[in-house]
Amino acid sequence: MLKIYNTMSQNIENFKPHNKNKVNMYVCGPTVYGDIHLGNARPVIFFDVVKRYLSFLGYDVRFVSNITDIDDKIIEKAKALKISEKELTDDYTKRFIDMTLSLGSYLPDELPKATEFVDYMIEYIDQLIKQGSAYQTSSGVYFRVDSVNDYGILSKQNMDELNEGVRVDLDQEKENPRDFSIWKNTTEGLNYDSPWGPGRPGWHTECAVMNHKIFSTEIDIHGGGSDLKFPHHENEIAQTMAHDHHHLAKYWMHVGRLNVDEVKMSKSIGNITLVKDLLEAYEPYAFRLLMINHHYRQPINYTHDLMIQFSKEYDKIKRTLKKAFLTLSLENIDIKDTDQPTIDAFIEIMNQDFNIPNVMTLIYEVLKQMNKEKDNHQLAKLYQSVKTILDILGIMPLYTLEDETLVMYRKWEEARHQKNFQLADQLRDQLSKRGWM
Repeated sequence: MLKIYNTMSQNIENFKPHNKNKVNMYVCGPTVYGDIHLGNARPVIFFDVVKRYLSFLGYDVRFVSNITDIDDKIIEKAKALKISEKELTDDYTKRFIDMTLSLGSYLPDELPKATEFVDYMIEYIDQLIKQGSAYQTSSGVYFRVDSVNDYGILSKQNMDELNEGVRVDLDQEKENPRDFSIWKNTTEGLNYDSPWGPGRPGWHTECAVMNHKIFSTEIDIHGGGSDLKFPHHENEIAQTMAHDHHHLAKYWMHVGRLNVDEVKMSKSIGNITLVKDLLEAYEPYAFRLLMINHHYRQPINYTHDLMIQFSKEYDKIKRTLKKAFLTLSLENIDIKDTDQPTIDAFIEIMNQDFNIPNVMTLIYEVLKQMNKEKDNHQLAKLYQSVKTILDILGIMPLYTLEDETLVMYRKWEEARHQKNFQLADQLRDQLSKRGWM
């Protein structure tokens, strides 16, 4: 049985979705005012693997990840560029999609935009006010934290110790300095009419409402980066408890932080590396291998040397697979069945809270076995097993063996057999340029 670490309980639990064969999963997506950096890429890659593995296990997975296209930073950048917020967010949404695909991830089943749900957000906030969970001030609307009994349940902070990581607004009309904004009155930038004046919804409310409207009930998995636990996810839970009387999700999964040379990425420090820049220098799947080869809950210390190391590792994987595929193609061996012990071992490891680093250890062992295997039918099973696993991890190399290459390889073998070393060397060079030697 699949076991996952639930941030809410801080325990590894048996995974039992609300509906036996269906999984609803929501992951907080990007705020689209800039290109994504390496840290942003980690949840994009990991939760793609989660979706693929759950589907492999037979679950019908509905995977939703939002696009935040209302935000102060969006307004500031659009103003600086002298374009509309929509022009800016449309451009960076497209760039995000392009980078997601470049990283080998599938797109989520749905990518809802916050701007598409504003009417529902206004209705939701109005309901919170009417039931006493929110209140209006001259600056907008605040959620009344004291209206829920278990605020802090996710981050395990109690009400007297919520100083760290909380920005306390100077709004003197707030009943409690911990109350958070769910509607901001403003006429600057993109704004909407509401019963409380023109303005826009708060970020925490956007995700809570999209979950409520899309799924209408408690979902199975809510995910994101570890930096979102507090206050964002905590505040989503608080609103959902007040509005719908549940904790929004049964299982909360958080991906560890990515540092660069042991320092947190920060624009002020200038150590931000954009995914688009990295992919100009390295194979996308090599970067993906680096990311998944660290357990998802642990931090990653990214370095240039580490990227070089995993580029070499990925080249070794690719060479072994291509060599096996060429051998099987030359012998016309049918590649369809898997090696069941290998697949069983993979499932057992993945079921331990997505222990992908140990899966990669298994892969390396099977690749060594493939290099030694003399029985081509067993080689075909091992090859198909590795392909199945790497497809789930999203790092299966892409290659096509053309008939022309097969003919060339056979000519190379014949030249070697006839000791025509000059021709053999020429053919070898050509095969090498094509990546098959």
